[in-house]
Amino acid sequence: MKHIYNPPADAGKPTFLLLHGTGGTETDLLPAAGHIDPEAGVLSVRGNVSENGMPRFFKRLSEGVFDMEDLRERTEELHAFIGQAADEYGFDRNNVIALGYSNGANIAANLLFTYEDSLKAAILHHPMVPDRHKELPNLDGTRVFIAAGTNDPICPKEESEDLERLLSGAGAKVDLHWENKGHQLTMDELVAAKAWYEKG
Repeated sequence: MKHIYNPPADAGKPTFLLLHGTGGTETDLLPAAGHIDPEAGVLSVRGNVSENGMPRFFKRLSEGVFDMEDLRERTEELHAFIGQAADEYGFDRNNVIALGYSNGANIAANLLFTYEDSLKAAILHHPMVPDRHKELPNLDGTRVFIAAGTNDPICPKEESEDLERLLSGAGAKVDLHWENKGHQLTMDELVAAKAWYEKG
C-alpha cells in the first residue's frame, strides 16, 4: 500500500496509523498527527480503492451504504499491511493508534470490530458503524475517541451513538465528543483528541 513512514522519537512512543477520508491522500492527516503528538511515529496509508479517481479504503454501493465484502477484504489487507510495516520498519506492532477521518475512520473502526489486538487505541473523526451484524472481539482496555457532528449530513448522530454503544459493549473505553460543524474535521476536534490522548 502506498504510504509514508516516519519513525517515533523514541521506542516508547506510539505509531499513528493515519487513514484519510474519501478523496484524500497519505499527506492529509500528517498535520493532525503532529498536533496530537509530534514525537509519535507515523504510518500514513493511501486507500487502495478508487471511486471516480478519489482514493478510498473500501468500496461503497452508495452514500452511507458499504460494500461489505470489499470492506472485509480491505480490512484484512490493512491489518496484514500494518504487521508487514512493523517488521520492515521496526516499530512496536502493539503500540499502534489509528487516527482516521470519515472513510478512514470507518475502516479503523472495522479493524476494532474484527481483531482483538489490531490497535492499541483509535481516534475516529466522523465514523459510522462499519458492520451492524458482526460479533465484536474482546476490546477490554482499548481506548477509543470518537469525534462527531450533531448536524453531520453524512454521518447521522445515531451512527456515532450506536458505535459508542457497540464498542463499549465489547469492553472498549470510549469517549464521544460532539461538535456542531457538520462533517468537517475541525481544529476543535483535534484539540479535544489531543487532550484525550494526553490523559493516557
